[in-house]
Amino acid sequence: MTPAATRMFREAAQAPGLAERQLSLNEPLIRNLAGRLRAAPPRAVTTLGRGSSDNAATFARYLIETRLGVMTASTAPSVSSIYESATAMEDTLCLVISQSGKSPDLLAAAEASAAAGALVVALVNADNSPLASVAHVAIPLRAGPELSVAATKSFIAALAAIVHLVAWWSEDACLLNAVEGLPATLQRAWELDWSASLAPLAGAQHLYVVGRGLGYGVAQEAALKFKETCGLHAEAFSAAEIRHGPMALVGPSFPVLAFLQDDETVAGVEAAVSAFARQGAQVLVAGRMHGRGIIGLPIVRGHPATEPISQVQSFYKMVNALALMRGHDPDRPPHLAKITETT
Repeated sequence: MTPAATRMFREAAQAPGLAERQLSLNEPLIRNLAGRLRAAPPRAVTTLGRGSSDNAATFARYLIETRLGVMTASTAPSVSSIYESATAMEDTLCLVISQSGKSPDLLAAAEASAAAGALVVALVNADNSPLASVAHVAIPLRAGPELSVAATKSFIAALAAIVHLVAWWSEDACLLNAVEGLPATLQRAWELDWSASLAPLAGAQHLYVVGRGLGYGVAQEAALKFKETCGLHAEAFSAAEIRHGPMALVGPSFPVLAFLQDDETVAGVEAAVSAFARQGAQVLVAGRMHGRGIIGLPIVRGHPATEPISQVQSFYKMVNALALMRGHDPDRPPHLAKITETT
């Protein structure tokens, strides 16, 4: 099978078009919700999600806290679905992210959040799903059917919806302009060549994926995709945390992939990358770094809030090819299903 023949490849390639459609069709809904949030600002934001959706929630946390100054935290669905414990959520926003909108634990947690006084907003791909019915506001991701088990276009659709909402909520003209250009940015990112990553990762057993701030959620997503599609044990770390123990494993047989967006986190990620290289690791960097032991991967320069979205688009194309090189079918990972029926 060639890389372009997989469902994962074809679905990821649709991201620019679906982002353009989503941003256009969702504009009135997003602007209305943003106005509602400005008129009655939530005292805090909680997020709910599993797998790739939880990685999108990490991106949302950093974006909301840095652009709006509203405390944001991930909620453990089992608090309500298993422990049946109620949490005080008056005057909060509960942001639920899901591709299927059917996972029982997310539904139970969303219902509990609504009952506890939260405004529940669902970013959901299936707009006729149970989650869409539970939410006070349902924002359709409009990614269309996603048949490959590995989520790609729905993850990018979730990031697009998050940055769209925050741009209007914050009334940030620069961010709004970046959102408008996101479809074209994604198309340029899809055309970039990350094949320099293939040889260093083809025989790897273990891997760290590093990011910081707005790029950390993308690092988490990349680590998940390495596991799902390539059978490669990968862990995601913030560049600020990896020196606290995990650094001891890095060396010639332990490669690192680093995501680097052009914002205040640059110096910290660059310092970590330089430390990895000094320890003999092969380091792949999505960004501007070069040097001994470092392979720089091309990225589309842009707003720091949209750079991570375009970087994961380039990554999906690469990891699909890597999976096939390692003898795996990226569309049918072993032991996995599209809808996780967690209770």
